[in-house]
Amino acid sequence: MKRSTTTIRLAAVAAASALVLAACGGSDSDGASADETSAAPAKGDGTLTIGQLLPQTGSLAFLGPPEFAGVDLAIKDINAAGGVNGKDVVGVKGDSGDTDSGIAPAETDKLLKAKSDVIVGAASSGVSLTVIDKIMSAGVVEFSPANTSTSFDEGDYAKPDLYFRTAPSDILQGAVLANLLIEDGRSNVAILARQDAYGETLAKEVTKNLEDAGSTVAASVLYSEKTGPGDSQITEIADAKADAVVLIAFEETTTIIPKLIQAGAGPQDVPTYFVDGNTANYGKGDAASLPDGTLKGTKGTIPGAEATTDFKDRLATVDPKLKDYSYSAESYDATVVSALAAIVAGDDSGEAIAKEIPNVTKGGEKCDSFEACAKLLEADAKADIDYDGVSGPIELGETGSPTAASIGIYEYDGKNKISPVKYIAGNI
Repeated sequence: MKRSTTTIRLAAVAAASALVLAACGGSDSDGASADETSAAPAKGDGTLTIGQLLPQTGSLAFLGPPEFAGVDLAIKDINAAGGVNGKDVVGVKGDSGDTDSGIAPAETDKLLKAKSDVIVGAASSGVSLTVIDKIMSAGVVEFSPANTSTSFDEGDYAKPDLYFRTAPSDILQGAVLANLLIEDGRSNVAILARQDAYGETLAKEVTKNLEDAGSTVAASVLYSEKTGPGDSQITEIADAKADAVVLIAFEETTTIIPKLIQAGAGPQDVPTYFVDGNTANYGKGDAASLPDGTLKGTKGTIPGAEATTDFKDRLATVDPKLKDYSYSAESYDATVVSALAAIVAGDDSGEAIAKEIPNVTKGGEKCDSFEACAKLLEADAKADIDYDGVSGPIELGETGSPTAASIGIYEYDGKNKISPVKYIAGNI
């Protein structure tokens, strides 16, 4: 399958939000504002501790192994290169679960008790929104490798604070997916999406970009994230007689696809498109599977640059069983950026790290590994570095979100396995 990297401009998106290009979501959150984190600066204990609030269970558990592996490999590389401020980095693991299980707050307490300075996670924006205020009020950085909800760039969270992410917002994924549909000649699209901030926001962004380009959204149906779509909702999608179906889902994909097939709107009846929440392998031996051929030709989008063979080989040194690489690079880079920020700050406290995180990702001398960047800082403590990582250029802005990013387009083969078709890169 042909692979390429492309940079494009989407006129409709640029007009709407000054976006050149630039994805998992959740629900709204109540609690303390980001302003309430601005107490007197804390001083670290001398050891950078990276907590990992990532999915070992729940609807996004398939993302857990690559994300944990990314953090573990980063810690391994950092310590091999001399650690942070003279000491090895320590890693502590926690299970984020999902919004249904509701275990993240208790797991967060464990990570905070373990003196985490930075917590990498959660994968789900919905989960992050249940713990973000708890984490920030403790003076700890929350650095997600996979949050894509636009909520983190709005309201109180739009201000500089202790929250960061290496995944671009759903604005990019919505733009790229709409552009893909248009390129494929789809002009009358049906959307079936989870009724949460992820599904609703992504459905809205896809709809907006399709309609701005003159295409029609024949149906946009939201289903309960707890129970999945009912028969009437499946029928509504089938009756729309669309020329493409966009399914914005998580692990419930394996129960929705058979229902769509029964209604005559399955992937072999109507061209189907997935998003990062469900673009995963569904072949024999995978965590979730569908009969061979079910998804052949289906396309999906996942934020991030292509995982190189070298990076995959290095991930295998911390998890030899790893098969999926989604958000592994973003997890790796979140950890490395945090470590570099701690070196620049000369302090491992969350508040000190947060002040330097954006600075080490843009505007200075380019370096593409922790070791290379750390050597620049060792030679000159005041060196201005610009870390470009395995996930891409990163370039974090004032809200803590990437201002430059890549997103991959994937296609399924007859064994329900994904392969990349091309990568699209751009700047917000």
